Amino acid sequence: MIDVERVSKSYRRGAAQIPVLRGLSCHVPQGAFAFIVGPSGSGKSTLLYLMGALEVPDSGAIRLAGESLGDMPPQRKDDLRRRRIGFVFQSFNLLSNLDAVDNVLVPFLPTGEAAQRRPEAVDLLRDVGLGDRLDHRPSQLSGGEQQRVAIARALLKQPDLILADEPTGELDSATGHEIFALLRRLQAERGTTVVTVTHDHRYIRQEDLVLRIQDGVIVPSEAS
Repeated sequence: MIDVERVSKSYRRGAAQIPVLRGLSCHVPQGAFAFIVGPSGSGKSTLLYLMGALEVPDSGAIRLAGESLGDMPPQRKDDLRRRRIGFVFQSFNLLSNLDAVDNVLVPFLPTGEAAQRRPEAVDLLRDVGLGDRLDHRPSQLSGGEQQRVAIARALLKQPDLILADEPTGELDSATGHEIFALLRRLQAERGTTVVTVTHDHRYIRQEDLVLRIQDGVIVPSEAS
């Protein structure tokens, strides 16, 4: 599903160039449930954003389902993100003027499909425990509730790939387990590939793929 080959990425901070990823390589098979783990600042989110074509590597190659992201024109990348990838960001990225249902429907507003997907959006919000918050705007929701709206938005696409950056960071333990149960159900029923950045190892199962980043490269998962 995802092949990352000798990818390097750095960021400029003032006059300094700060390396984050240093020739990193990894493979995530189709249908895998994968976790990206490692110390703070190790490049976990950077790798996730590169996989989703939200950022561009300084060098190296990334292939998604055999297609090189580096060779894709911008319009093709936009369509890929809209149709095939579900994103769950730490910052939620909800629109303040829309209620919970319409925020879930945002990916389908430009395509004219929102009306026909509305019942499914409502069902997903009920699945994540927000059945009584359907008409609430982000300012009326707690951080955890906003996160659940963002997760429902990602799931509505029925994407081939879900990329989640600390999806349970704003949730209590019980709700966190419910969210991962939803993600695992999607993986089991549709073969969806799920890649999650997390600091919380409680959600990792023995059969999951664990990508541990240290010093800008992938190291064996048993390394500290």
